Amino acid sequence: MLSLGLALVATPVFAQADKVVARVDGIAITEREISLATEDLGERLAQLPDERKRDEVINYLVDLKLGARAAAAAKTADAPDFAARLAYFREKVLLDQYLTAEAKKAATPEAARKLYDETTKAMAPEEEVNARHILVEEEAQAKAVAERLKKGEDFAKVAAELSKDPGSGKEGGSLGWFTKDRMVPEFADVAFKLNKGQVSDPVKSQFGWHVIKLEDKRSKPLPDFATVKPQIDQYLERKAQQDIIVALREKAKVERLDQPAAPATPAPAPAETKKP
Repeated sequence: MLSLGLALVATPVFAQADKVVARVDGIAITEREISLATEDLGERLAQLPDERKRDEVINYLVDLKLGARAAAAAKTADAPDFAARLAYFREKVLLDQYLTAEAKKAATPEAARKLYDETTKAMAPEEEVNARHILVEEEAQAKAVAERLKKGEDFAKVAAELSKDPGSGKEGGSLGWFTKDRMVPEFADVAFKLNKGQVSDPVKSQFGWHVIKLEDKRSKPLPDFATVKPQIDQYLERKAQQDIIVALREKAKVERLDQPAAPATPAPAPAETKKP
């Protein structure tokens, strides 16, 4: 009864995959072929809007069917290298399918969670700061900015008025949260030494002169599991595929007949016996 039940469930799935959706000169094009062609075309389809993709795939399959029929009539399959090409691509598809299937087995939710827990546990807390800055060209301008701020002017308003930074200037000088390695050393060294709410003296960098205000400090939060799970799954799948290939090679005997055999290593000469 179990096998019959499975057959009853599976039949509509296969029927849907084999559903004929188009014909060209009587040659059928099925949903299964559309699925395979969609996977094969990859980046070519990525450039198209979603509503055009299916038509593009069907048009491609029409050309493929017509071209294949013409090639068969021209006895292309009788060419000397056709069988070799067919064998090569058969092995390639076999390997791709095998690696894909085995990789999916490795990227289980349990394996992904374990890797996430192990990785985040080993990560040292990283400090980051939230800061604003005002960028000007000359030191004298930076000193004038610092004086205005000391007199109580609002940092964000002065930044919007004077900052030459095209990105942060319109945002009141806000740079958001960042780690030390994301800024040039001269800027980062000062920003990370400030206390919350403190404004720096003018700081010179390759971009000009900065006046920096520290908004806040914190330990950089770790990415949550759901956010990084796609990258973890990808890593697990690639690692599984690499491990499979390495294991297969280790068990195999590889002979290079297109290269001369390596010369035999000569036996070491016997040590000379010293006379007493």
